[in-house]
Amino acid sequence: MRKGDSRLIRGAATAIMLLAALPCAKAADAGPTGVSLQDGWMRALPSSVPSGGYFTLQNKSGKAVIVTGAQSPACGMLMLHKSEDKGGMSSMMDMAQVSVPAGGSMRFSPGGYHLMCMDSTPALRPGASVPVTLLFKSGEKLTAQFAVRNAAGK
Repeated sequence: MRKGDSRLIRGAATAIMLLAALPCAKAADAGPTGVSLQDGWMRALPSSVPSGGYFTLQNKSGKAVIVTGAQSPACGMLMLHKSEDKGGMSSMMDMAQVSVPAGGSMRFSPGGYHLMCMDSTPALRPGASVPVTLLFKSGEKLTAQFAVRNAAGK
């Protein structure tokens, strides 16, 4: 072994020991414990028309969790919304938060709670997938890949 080689090996060993001594961080965007997201998808529409995002949020924890927002690089703005039909009149409203009960689930689907994507980017095209991050009142985040489907939801 050459003289320079031993310095390189000592330097690498020191770097490994320093990295091992660092505290382990929580996995980025892991979300609240016991909360999972399934079947996430976005409906691709022309960028001048708002697109919808749909999924099921499962809460297997012992306490309610509150979703306060969402974000995605595929949307200029991504909001929590709810559609309702009252006496034959459809309406849509922005929601400041959505609660998912302990041990329960919340389905975001066409005609009910959903994500509203404004100013979609070219990334929102059928066949692609885009990351969506849910924001929780606790400050935690949950990121999942959402499949992008056409206007018919296929």
